[in-house]
Amino acid sequence: MSDVLAVTGLRRSFVQGGARIDVLRGVDLHVGPGEIVALLGPSGSGKSTLLQAVGLLEGGFEGSIRIAGEEAAQVDNAGRTRIRRDALGFVYQFHHLLPDFSAVENVVLPQLIHGAETDAAHKRAEGLLGALGLGHRLTHRPSQLSGGEQQRVAVARALANRPALVLADEPTGNLDEGTADVVLGEFLRLVRGEGSAALVATHNERLAQKMDRVVRLHDGHLN
Repeated sequence: MSDVLAVTGLRRSFVQGGARIDVLRGVDLHVGPGEIVALLGPSGSGKSTLLQAVGLLEGGFEGSIRIAGEEAAQVDNAGRTRIRRDALGFVYQFHHLLPDFSAVENVVLPQLIHGAETDAAHKRAEGLLGALGLGHRLTHRPSQLSGGEQQRVAVARALANRPALVLADEPTGNLDEGTADVVLGEFLRLVRGEGSAALVATHNERLAQKMDRVVRLHDGHLN
C-alpha cells in the first residue's frame, strides 16, 4: 500500500532581525499505513514547524507533501481544508477542548461537521471515550476533568472521524511523568486499534522508544 504521508524536499525559512533562519532544510519523511512514528528532537529544533506543514496549517513551505495520495501543493485553500477534515486528526500539547461542551459533545461535534448522523456520532464518541476509560465522565465539562482526562478527550476527538493520519505535537508535554505514560499508552493502543497512522513530536527519548520507529530532527534534517 502507498504511504499515508510522503514528504519530499520540505524547506521552511524565516527572516528574523534581518537574518534568514533555515528551520527545515530539505526534509524527506514517509509514514506507512498504520505506522506510528516518533519525531524526536529538542525544543526549538523545528518539530512543530514540520507538523504545521504536514497538517497544512501554515504556508510558506517549499517541497512536496502528499497525504493519503493527494499532493497538498496542488489544491487551493478549500482543498487543504478538506484534506484536514477528511484525512487528518490533531492532538496538541494543550487539549484545546471547547469549555462549554461536555466530553462527549467535544467528540461528537467534529463528526457532525463531517456529516455524521447525530445518533451515530454519539455512539462513536461514547465508544472512543469508553475505550480510554472515560465512560463515567461523558457529561463532564473540561473544567471538571483532570489534565490526563482532558488529554484523553482530545485523543478521542482526534480519532473521531477515523483519520488516515494523526499528528500529535508533544501530546503529553503538560502531564506529569506517571500520567504521561498512561495517556501515551492509551493513545498508542487506540491509534493502533483504529488502524490510523501517527506522527508524534516529542523531546522525550523514553516515550519515543514506545513507538514503531523514531526519526530525529537535527539542524533542519531528519535522520
